[in-house]
Amino acid sequence: MKRKANNLSRREALKVAGLGIAGLSMPAFHDPMLPARTDPVSRLGRICAASVDVFSQPDATSSSVATLYEDSLIECHRELVGYHPYRINQRWIETPDGYIWSPNVQPVENHPNPEPLTLVETSQGPGLWAEVSVPYVDLVLDNPPARSPWLQDALYARLYYSQVVWIDQLREEDDGQLWCRINERFGYGDILWAKAEGFRPITENELAPIAPDVEDKQVVVNLSRQSLSCFENGREVFYTRISSGARFDAQGNPVDQWSTPVGAHPIWRKIISLHMSGGTTGGGYDLPGIGWTSLFVGNGVAIHSTFWHNNYGVPMSHGCINARPQDAKWIFRWTAPHVPFDPGDVTIGMPGGTKISVIEE
Repeated sequence: MKRKANNLSRREALKVAGLGIAGLSMPAFHDPMLPARTDPVSRLGRICAASVDVFSQPDATSSSVATLYEDSLIECHRELVGYHPYRINQRWIETPDGYIWSPNVQPVENHPNPEPLTLVETSQGPGLWAEVSVPYVDLVLDNPPARSPWLQDALYARLYYSQVVWIDQLREEDDGQLWCRINERFGYGDILWAKAEGFRPITENELAPIAPDVEDKQVVVNLSRQSLSCFENGREVFYTRISSGARFDAQGNPVDQWSTPVGAHPIWRKIISLHMSGGTTGGGYDLPGIGWTSLFVGNGVAIHSTFWHNNYGVPMSHGCINARPQDAKWIFRWTAPHVPFDPGDVTIGMPGGTKISVIEE
C-alpha cells in the first residue's frame, strides 16, 4: 500500500503549491513520461518505498552513497545476489550510481501510447479496459472531495505501471492534449482524469483463454516455499514466486487473520480490475486498479497483480496472493471461468471454477 510521507512540512508545501492551480479545469501536472527507450539492455525501475538507500556494494552493511524517494525512476543494469541482514530476500539491483535492494524497486517500462484511444460500445456503455504503460500517470480528481482513503492519504494522486482501469470518457483540450476519464465500477465513486497517452488499450485477444480444452487443471500455492504452480493433468506447466498473507504486522505482532487460508478453494469470481480495500486503522489498505483478480475465498482472498512491492518469495499481503502483473494475467487467462472483455467480470456458482490448493510443507 502507499506510504504516507514522514516530512509534514513537505506535505504542507505541496498543498500550498496546489492552491495555485486549483482554479484550472485541467491542471498542467508534471509529465512523468520519459522519452521512449530503444536500448534493449537497460531497464527501468520505480522506487516503491518511502525512501531507499543506494549502497556502494550489493550489501546493506556497505556505505550509503545516496538516498532516493518514492516514485524516483532509476536505470536498472542487472539483478544480482547480495547481502541484507535479517531479510529473506537477497536480490539487488545494480544502477549506474550503486546498488538498491530489489524489493523496493518496481520493474517498469515506458511505452507512451502513440495512437488516440477509442471507446467501444459495451453492455456498460461506451468504454474500454486499459493498462498503465508508463512508470506512472498523474491524476486530476473531477468530483472533489476525495472519497477513497488512498486519495485522501496520497502525496500524489497517481496510477502506476501495470495498473488496470476502466475508461468511459475522452476529451481533447484546446492544446490538442487528449485526456481520459477513469471511473472505477467498484470504487468509492471518485472520478479521475489522466493524459491518455499513458494508457494501453487491452484487447479482446489478450483475454483469450489458455489451454481451454484441458479439463484437469489445478493451481497449487505452497506457503512454505512462497510459490505457485499450475498443473495440467498432473504435469506442471507454470511456476512462479508469490507473496502470500503475512502472519505478522509491520511491528512483528502476530495477526492470524492476515494468513492465506490453507485448503482447496474453487475460484468463484474473476474480474479484470478491482478496487481492493480492507483491514483496520494502522493495518488497513486501499488500492485501486488491481488487475487480473481471481477470487477463491469468500471473504475476498484472491490471486492478483501487484505494483506496490517487488518482494516475491516473502509473505507480504493481508491474505491474498500477490503476483507479478504478467504472472497474474497468465493465471487469469488459464484458469476457469473464462472472463470476456464485456463485462470483464464473471461470478460462478458451486462447484466453482479451477481449484486453488493452498498447502504448507
